[in-house]
Amino acid sequence: MSEEQLKAFLSKVKADASFQEKIKAAADSDAVLAIAKEAGFSISAVDLQKVQSEISEEELEALAGGWMAGCGPVPTSLCGASSC
Repeated sequence: MSEEQLKAFLSKVKADASFQEKIKAAADSDAVLAIAKEAGFSISAVDLQKVQSEISEEELEALAGGWMAGCGPVPTSLCGASSC
């Protein structure tokens, strides 16, 4: 996976409301990866964890409605940990 792929994925999530809704509706990180792959992005679970560790919970919440890698579509306030 390239850094460019990850940045492009995050940009799409931030800019595309319908794509963001798909991500919010994902049951778990595997579902998010499947959505990303379907959209043409080559990212891994490790990439999702990297994103989680590099941005604040507030940024993540604003980006994808609280979805956290490894937690699925759980609000960060309910997850409460860096990994669930």
